[in-house]
Amino acid sequence: MLLMVSTASASTDVERRGLVFAKSHCARCHAIGRTGKSRLKKAPPFRTLHNHYPVETLAEAFAEGIYTGHSKMPAFELEPDQINDLLSYLKSLE
Repeated sequence: MLLMVSTASASTDVERRGLVFAKSHCARCHAIGRTGKSRLKKAPPFRTLHNHYPVETLAEAFAEGIYTGHSKMPAFELEPDQINDLLSYLKSLE
């Protein structure tokens, strides 16, 4: 399956860094762009996250480490700059 994400999805430097992070850490399971299905059925597409959570509320989970999510999701913790970048990218998908 070919992963195609338009760079037009991320218009600022911060959003582009968030997209790069998502491509390297999240895309193996989640659909990270404006279209497409997630590779793992239980992994919600990033473009729908704002329908389930206020995106800003994910900052704490990213900082403390996400250990749940879906059963195959690896545990990870983000640095403050990574959190800002990823949240900015997620908000660009709203």
